[in-house]
Amino acid sequence: MLRLLQLELQKLLLNRVSKILIFVSFILPFTVLILSSIKINFFGFFTLELGELGIFNFPIIWHITTFFASQFKFFFAIVVVSMIGNEYSNKTIKQNLIDGLSKKEFILSKFYTIVFFSLVATLLIALASFVIGMYYSSYNEAQIIFRETNFLLAYFVKLVGFFTLCLFFGMLVKRSAFALAFLFILYILEWIALGLMTWKSDFELAEKIQNFFPLKSMYKLIDQPFQRVMMTKFPDKAELAYDYAVHWYEIAIVLGWTTLFLFLSYRILKNRDL
Repeated sequence: MLRLLQLELQKLLLNRVSKILIFVSFILPFTVLILSSIKINFFGFFTLELGELGIFNFPIIWHITTFFASQFKFFFAIVVVSMIGNEYSNKTIKQNLIDGLSKKEFILSKFYTIVFFSLVATLLIALASFVIGMYYSSYNEAQIIFRETNFLLAYFVKLVGFFTLCLFFGMLVKRSAFALAFLFILYILEWIALGLMTWKSDFELAEKIQNFFPLKSMYKLIDQPFQRVMMTKFPDKAELAYDYAVHWYEIAIVLGWTTLFLFLSYRILKNRDL
């Protein structure tokens, strides 16, 4: 595993564009640190400081930071599809196989890289969340601090699942731009399917079925936290209540898609004439 990971990291770090995109994908989530210190002056009447609103208290901070950081996954997605596109355009995939790398090892080297960068991204956002929380939170009990760290697991699974989907599209079309276009097409198709199911049945049932779709299931791992923040400010508003927790079956669905996309990527390479 380490040999395959080292081989892939050497390719990425020798590519200037990949290095920039990797750097950006790691740095942008840290803008949550800047967000926590923003002060908004309303025409001199009063100053609103986001960090003082309680949104960076434990345990809610794990929810907010992972949701915010996951919005920047597109940058590393470009790296993933570029990994495949460059292999085909530079003919290095054929050379690697000639040099003794099996097709299975080739796919695994890409997947190990995805897992590695997803793990690093998760550790970085965990560190940032902990630092911000310790500074702003009014709670210092370990039980409260680490209560909802399962959002970190959801964040990691979400990244691995999404990047493995990008790997599959990269293997399918062999071109970075087309692979990214397929992501957008899949997103549109999922919402078209929701519309058709709603037309044939009720919306609640259609939405439950949509939660099994690839992109929607990944999104559902970390639901939007804005409604939860409103709940803390207006606890008497029962209509604001919703299920924002991380559930084991949601993780299982994404892991199932991840396994399928990894298998399909291998099958495509195995059956393709290089």
